[in-house]
Formats: sequence, structure tokens, C-alpha cells
Amino acid sequence: MQRVTLTFDDDLMAEIDRFMESRGYSNRSEAVRDLARAGLAHGVEAVGETRDCVATLTYVFDPQTRELSKRLAAAFRDRPDLRSTRLQRPLDGGDVLEVAVLEGPTPAVRAFVEAVQAERGVRHGRAVVIPSSLPADASASET
Repeated sequence: MQRVTLTFDDDLMAEIDRFMESRGYSNRSEAVRDLARAGLAHGVEAVGETRDCVATLTYVFDPQTRELSKRLAAAFRDRPDLRSTRLQRPLDGGDVLEVAVLEGPTPAVRAFVEAVQAERGVRHGRAVVIPSSLPADASASET
């Protein structure tokens, strides 16, 4: 591990301290490392990273929308290259919450996520994409 000296203005440091407290971090280094990882993972989205990833796609859909359930099922079935697991939960008012865990090449996962989110009747879609080839110490915490 390397030591790095950083300088933050008071407002940003106060935000980092609030983040630490709300998440239960024991030190600033641990918090800043996690924030940096999250920022890098988010940056991967912007540059169209080509390595494999794991992702969660969470969305609400109206199963009464014309053949939407069939189209969604077919979309997942037609993409065996994207390993997936799906969980559905009925919501009040007839909508359905679905959470899909996807794994595969990042560009293919992103394209699939965008296609699902664009389906008529799909609402409130959000994806979290994480590179699957993280450095060996990416989840290690300093105590």
C-alpha cells in the first residue's frame, strides 16, 4: 500500500466526515479509498470499459403493458452470454419490482440495461455496474 497526501477544502472534508460517520468508517483512509473506488467504477461507465462486469438492474414495470412480461422474458432468454438471475416482487397497484443480477462484458451489459430501460412500461430503472476484475485488495479495509 502506498501513502498519499491529499489536501481538501473545509467543506469537502466536512462532507467526507459526515459520510464516514453515517457509514461507520473508523478512519478517513478507509472512507477515501471506498469513495475513490466508487468514483473509478462510475468513471468506467463513462469511458465504456471493455472488461467483464457484474451489475444489478432494478426497475419497476407494469405487467399489463401489452406483452411486456413476454418481451422481458425473451430479452433475458435471448442473451445467454449475459449470465443473469432475476427476482420479482409484486407491488401495490399491480406493478412489479424486478431485480436482475447480470454478468458479462461491460459493453454488452450496458447495452442490455439500456434496452430493458427503454421498453414501454418499464419505469424507475437503475443499474449499478461494477468491474468484476477488481484489484486483489479492493475490498480490504485498513483497521
